[in-house]
Amino acid sequence: MKEFDLAKSLEQNINSVFVGKEDVVENMLICLFAGGHMLLEDVPGVGKTTLAGILARSMEGSFGRIQFTPDTLPGDVAGVSIYNMKTNDFEYREGAVMNQILLADEINRTSPKTQASLLEAMAEGQVTVDGIVHMLPQPFMVIATQNPIEFIGTYTLPEAQMDRFMMRLSVGYPDRAQEIQMAMQFLSGRTPDTVRPVCRTEDILKIKETVSRITVKETILGYIEDIVALTRKEERFVLGASPRAMLALMRASQGKAFLQERDYVKPDDVKAVAMQVLLHRLVLSSEARIQKADAAGILKNLILKVKIPVE
Repeated sequence: MKEFDLAKSLEQNINSVFVGKEDVVENMLICLFAGGHMLLEDVPGVGKTTLAGILARSMEGSFGRIQFTPDTLPGDVAGVSIYNMKTNDFEYREGAVMNQILLADEINRTSPKTQASLLEAMAEGQVTVDGIVHMLPQPFMVIATQNPIEFIGTYTLPEAQMDRFMMRLSVGYPDRAQEIQMAMQFLSGRTPDTVRPVCRTEDILKIKETVSRITVKETILGYIEDIVALTRKEERFVLGASPRAMLALMRASQGKAFLQERDYVKPDDVKAVAMQVLLHRLVLSSEARIQKADAAGILKNLILKVKIPVE
């Protein structure tokens, strides 16, 4: 399969520089191939921004970065219309969103109004400025970052925006061997800036088309729906997974199956991505928070409860 070979080449290229985080890279590519967006939530300095840049360079895609601050305006993201005195007409000046890979750095540092300027782009692949619709370049993916331990001067992402992200991932600290290897690569000049493209954006579009055709049997859809339904019935969650979450889990499972070089989804594919797709969409009740309940532990138990369909 040509598309599979391209995908593996892309994965290897990223892993050659972004050391020791193969699972994070795989999930990022699953998200890209499934047409989703990704939220990287982790402490500063672990390579969240670097990872987004490496992906853009590896696929020869346009890369936009916007550093969110309290005074960032929606126009900085979506673009603005400016009056041109020579033509007596308004001209659209592109915002940072007009790129194939958009890094929304520290997204929780900007106001809810500016955060909301990404909603249309993430859901529909377009932005509307002064009543005129502007289509975004394809493929389009938002990679947003936020610091989970810093609260001063931050604005919590609303549930509606969290639901737009297909996956939430955490990079985490490298172990001793990985950190030494990273330092050795840096000393030898093997840095993210030296990454060369191994495919083109047209190839990514072909991969996305292939992934969308991965077979998902009705029994697998039932398995996914059973998991989603249990999150809604769980009393310790005041907000369960939405229908969008079910579709995201289905798409992510197709992406996982593709990277396993299969043309059909297995229950193991669903289980492999369920935590990354569902956990950030669930909200603990006030009683559960008081009791210091673990949302991840609750979700894991719910997944284990669901009967696995016989293939």
